[in-house]
Amino acid sequence: MSIPHSVADVLTQHGTLELESLDRVYLNVYQPRLQTPRRVFQYLREHHGPGAVSSHCMRQNTQRFLQGIEDYARRNGVPLISFQKNQRKEDLAAEHLSRFRGTEGILFIGKAQEKVRTFRTEGRRNVRGETYPWIVESTAMVNQYYFYGVDADFGPFFLKYSSYFPYGAKFCFNGHEYLKRQLRKEKIAFEELANGILRCANPQRMQQLANGLTCEKIARFLRKWHRRLPHPLARAERAGYRYQVSMTQVEFALTQVVLQPRHGRVFFEEVIRENLDLGRPENIQLIFDRRVTRRTPGVFRTRVVRKGVIPSLYVDYKTNRLKQYFKEGRALRTELTVHNPRDFGVLRGLEHLSALREVAFRTNRRVLHVQKISQDFALSEQLFEEVTQPQVVDDQRVSALRFGDPTVLALFAMLVWFRFLPQGFRRGDLQEHLPALLGTDPRLWTPGRLTYQLRRLRLHGLIERLTGSNRYQVTERGLRVALWFTRCHARVFRPALGELLPEDAPTPGPLRRALKQFDRHVDKYLHAINLQPA
Repeated sequence: MSIPHSVADVLTQHGTLELESLDRVYLNVYQPRLQTPRRVFQYLREHHGPGAVSSHCMRQNTQRFLQGIEDYARRNGVPLISFQKNQRKEDLAAEHLSRFRGTEGILFIGKAQEKVRTFRTEGRRNVRGETYPWIVESTAMVNQYYFYGVDADFGPFFLKYSSYFPYGAKFCFNGHEYLKRQLRKEKIAFEELANGILRCANPQRMQQLANGLTCEKIARFLRKWHRRLPHPLARAERAGYRYQVSMTQVEFALTQVVLQPRHGRVFFEEVIRENLDLGRPENIQLIFDRRVTRRTPGVFRTRVVRKGVIPSLYVDYKTNRLKQYFKEGRALRTELTVHNPRDFGVLRGLEHLSALREVAFRTNRRVLHVQKISQDFALSEQLFEEVTQPQVVDDQRVSALRFGDPTVLALFAMLVWFRFLPQGFRRGDLQEHLPALLGTDPRLWTPGRLTYQLRRLRLHGLIERLTGSNRYQVTERGLRVALWFTRCHARVFRPALGELLPEDAPTPGPLRRALKQFDRHVDKYLHAINLQPA
């Protein structure tokens, strides 16, 4: 079978399986009525009387909760351990899971001290000099209890409770593990790929099962284990105080299995080669697949991919990150990790998962579309003239976008980057990045000057304003034009000029040698026809 020569070839002709699925999901489990000092004050008065506005009542709840955890561990034969410094919790969970023989249950309970938000009591004085207690928000190092377990439907998970008021919790599971268990239940043959699927006898049904992981199923999963484990609040105190769930971190993975590992290498060679010359903002990086900490010496951003090192491509958008990598030499993984759904116009509540899923997978597809079209960005002569010549659009005169103009090239480099943004971009985004690309003082870019740039991009049909907002999105025409301009300048004109100039280079390259040879042939021809050059 022939080796593919482009990203489009890899994705359209050499794939064997494609899957969109939730990957790791981290949820915040919290008491909405216990998030402010005033609400905590009301809770203490309701359940402990008018004179109980004291952290002493909080300690009573905590002691009861801790005793409940110890009793649960003793009754069920569950180990209660303290995590050691620098110990990887996932490795310990995998070790306990390998020895577990049941269908579901708690593997162990781990304890670790972490800083959390909490409340405390401080004394204050009124105008008569009398002392009274007051609830204030604070932080403290308190024990966190990790309940690591395995579920018959969802697989491995953990539910972490804070041992101090207001007893917030974190819940974590893996969408691919859920999918594997559903495939086994329906007796659909498949082959695992670490944290993914390599082959499946029924890919269509597999995708249906992945799509069926809804917020309602996740909520039932959480409630099931929430009922089985010790509750931080006494039964008499739970009325009106129910936990709610929001999304803290959700990973949306698009996995595309390729026929041969070499096809994946072609993908990354092409993607990396194209993205290195785009001149994008500095938050696009190539990072080696190794752990890097603050103590690791050196700068771990590189534009050189050495033999034997498979890079990952990272694109940061606000607090979120899109990552691409070649998984175990068999699959292309495009994965968007969302830390703040509000960056995509979606609320944090778990009930909004379906809306976030739609936006996230559309973002993954958009990135792949940009990468494919980057190798098929031919520009017609007519379109080139329309962009590089002044035009009149709806009785409005618009200036040309001259090829080679530094401002134009910087604008087009930004258009390629802005194409990734799901909610489009604003004038402020232009103001943030354009001066940096041009190396100019940001104060020189006044609102009027920026509006002028947006206006000519819009009238040339390269961007369009989103209805009812001050945001813009890059059009398909704009993407093609931006790719053609940036590619030609970065891959043709800049290297060619660098080789041709200066003329007295000590080691002229092949282009310079060919030009000299051409000059000699022209001089020879002119001499033969007795025509002297001016």
